[in-house]
Amino acid sequence: MSTRILNVELGARSYPIRIGSRLLRDPVSYQLLRGRRTMLITDSNVATHHLSSVLEALRLTPEQALVLEPGESRKSWDEVGRVLDWMLEARLGRDGALIALGGGVIGDLAGFTAAVYQRGIDFVQLPTTLLAQVDSSVGGKTAVNHSRGKNLIGSFHQPIAVIADTETLSTLPPRELRAGLAEVIKYGLLADPILFGWLEKNLERILALEPQFIAETIERCCAIKARIVGLDERESVSGGPRALLNLGHTFGHAIETFTGYGQWLHGEAVAAGMCMAAD
Repeated sequence: MSTRILNVELGARSYPIRIGSRLLRDPVSYQLLRGRRTMLITDSNVATHHLSSVLEALRLTPEQALVLEPGESRKSWDEVGRVLDWMLEARLGRDGALIALGGGVIGDLAGFTAAVYQRGIDFVQLPTTLLAQVDSSVGGKTAVNHSRGKNLIGSFHQPIAVIADTETLSTLPPRELRAGLAEVIKYGLLADPILFGWLEKNLERILALEPQFIAETIERCCAIKARIVGLDERESVSGGPRALLNLGHTFGHAIETFTGYGQWLHGEAVAAGMCMAAD
């Protein structure tokens, strides 16, 4: 399957999204990082399956990777401090880059840490879940949670690239894969009735991770998000285009906060939130 490439058009902050198989282990994926000092964060679940191949492709040592425990609880101010301490101890310069290898939690944590480290350094998203590949890795929203609500401490900080390797989805538990489909369905509801009908027709093939169908799903969702982000990068206009992307999230975030982070997967809460919003 050939690599699909599309761009998020944001002027000087524009960046490519690469979608395809075996991209994580392909050194070509990391050309923009050549000659730059690079560090990486991930979680222990993802590290089991993908860390060694990424380190080899990037020619990094294990000391240049920080492996965290998995789960929504990692999106905390304390965890940001831990990552910052690790980067400062390594004396990573402002010309360095941080890589996020994982799902939405790792992507948010790495993105926010990159945004505040020395007033902002580059970072790259290597999303390994369906939810992250179709949604959270694109658009530059980075945040950690607070006891008063989800994603209340954050920053807009765009990655310099998103590399979505579809092979990583084969390691997901079925619950995670189905949770990611909530964000996929969201795009059909908010922007593309043709996509919504296509999803109804091909849902089982997508869940079976048939290569052409999963790649097309990711590409079509990313294209919608890239277009909306290009129109309204920072959701600066009340009721503007980017507010559409919050479909299901107002109720969904309330569910996650009330039940304690990690009880519901984010996609599950968004799915319930979309039903509540429709009602």
